[in-house]
Amino acid sequence: MLGRLYEGQECAAARTLEVVGERWSLLILRDALFRGYTHFSDFQKSLGIAANILARRLEVSVAAGIMKAVPTSSHPNHWEYVLTEKGQDFKPVVVALTAWGDKWLGLGPAEYVHETCGGIIGQHFHCAQCGADPPPAEVRAQRRQFSPRRP
Repeated sequence: MLGRLYEGQECAAARTLEVVGERWSLLILRDALFRGYTHFSDFQKSLGIAANILARRLEVSVAAGIMKAVPTSSHPNHWEYVLTEKGQDFKPVVVALTAWGDKWLGLGPAEYVHETCGGIIGQHFHCAQCGADPPPAEVRAQRRQFSPRRP
């Protein structure tokens, strides 16, 4: 795992960036989440990333519990990198980043669809208390009323 890169930052966003904020890490997660890649060679071919960098990023993902390394049945020295539940839970983050990019940088080639009905998946804020879907301008951060849990 990387050392603390955001000294003095106690928010969960900063802690998350310590694990997945490096650009290759995010693209590896994208490929695992939406392309189903599990093999080193698939990630390397897709991303054009140097083997040593890819190996390190996969090690960080495994150490963080985002992926687990599982020996392949055909080659005991080779590993598959399988997403854990923690890794799967990152899917909405990639969808949100893509939605922002589509809006502000131009449409990309991918859209996200609901497998059951084929509908396009959207990203929005939703209030758990009143049920409203407020615009971003109506969402603010505030300090929690209890002590945050540290992993």
